[in-house]
Amino acid sequence: MSELPQYKQIYEKLRAKIAAGEYIPGDLLPSEHELCTEYKVARLTVRKALEQLVADDFIIRHQGKGSIVKGAPKGIGILSLKSTTSALDNTNLSTHITLKPELREWHEAFTFPVEPQEEAVGCIYFERLRLLDGEPVFYDITMLPNMNLPRFLNHDLENKSLFDTLRTRYQVIVTGGVQQLFAIRADKRLQKYFHIRSGHPVLQLNRKIDTNRPGFHIYSQIFCVTQHYGLTGSF
Repeated sequence: MSELPQYKQIYEKLRAKIAAGEYIPGDLLPSEHELCTEYKVARLTVRKALEQLVADDFIIRHQGKGSIVKGAPKGIGILSLKSTTSALDNTNLSTHITLKPELREWHEAFTFPVEPQEEAVGCIYFERLRLLDGEPVFYDITMLPNMNLPRFLNHDLENKSLFDTLRTRYQVIVTGGVQQLFAIRADKRLQKYFHIRSGHPVLQLNRKIDTNRPGFHIYSQIFCVTQHYGLTGSF
């Protein structure tokens, strides 16, 4: 994290405290002056960190009152393009890497055409299985352009959030995107991962996610079997 600009380091620390419940909805964050003293930085640095927290919906700011915690945004990918790990209202979600990141050529990604500059640099491809209380719930395939992501192939993504890794290590931030939803029946691959019978209904999502980097998108295909759990999301 030391490689991040100072304001982003402070943002990450405050964000982590909010996500962990150290600050709960309705709490006031320390004042700008107190944060400057605590982190030994200039007021402008603290202000930029707070502005980013506002933009990401963690806090609201009121003139004369200060920074009021809203809480960690909930829901996901299904409706609001947050990370898949927040799609279920349960923290006991683990990630198993079924295929480690590797370089591939590509021309399209799950029906989405890739940008010419993305096609030119090649694709970082990997697959993951998500389990809730030990039961498989999500199986996802991810494709990233091999663009200014040094040493990404060496990162351990086991039980890690991809979006958090991209944000904290590479300053790649999700800004929006599009997704397509399909109702399909399980093929042999999905039967194996989810331990279900042939023809079992599965929810499939194809996603093209925009980021703060021009010409850099995150492409993913997610399969969900959640008959025992409710998906949550906001829109």
